[in-house]
Amino acid sequence: MSDREGLKQLLRDYVPADERERADREAMLAFLECSPDPLTRENTLFHFTASAWAVNPRRDRALMVFHHIYRAWSWVGGHADGDADLAAVARRELTEETGVKAPRPLGEGPLSLERLAVQPHEKNGVYVPAHLHLNVTFLFCCDETEPLRVKPDENSGVAWREMDEILADRTEPHMNEIYRKLARRAAYFR
Repeated sequence: MSDREGLKQLLRDYVPADERERADREAMLAFLECSPDPLTRENTLFHFTASAWAVNPRRDRALMVFHHIYRAWSWVGGHADGDADLAAVARRELTEETGVKAPRPLGEGPLSLERLAVQPHEKNGVYVPAHLHLNVTFLFCCDETEPLRVKPDENSGVAWREMDEILADRTEPHMNEIYRKLARRAAYFR
């Protein structure tokens, strides 16, 4: 099975929780069928990304980073950059962006799917036009006592945050529903 076929199967196996996720899943599958470069940033309209929703064992706190571009506390994640194993991408981004060494995946598949609008911005002196991230989120459990560190080119803070606190200080209101969904699902995801 090719990498792209593996990603298609991962998406087909995902059971959407609502109409929004069903539409997101169908858009992702259609995009995989028609795009020659769905896993790279070479496609400047939309491309696949993976995120990690990292929780403590009690699942009452999530590991967040203060992201430079968004100027907000956010989950960790990044571009597939050619890698169709989005669970591995999410794990790699989690360790690179926070310094945790031993995140433990929870569950066999994704926690969530979402299409995320990215506003135009500048990164490393290069203009990045508005585009969509076709994002697949995975759930990880991490030890709160592990040392944390920032990734200076991406974030300026890494912290365990209470679920209520995450929603209370949103500078990106459009993310509130997504973070609520992730927190709710993480509590019951096995």
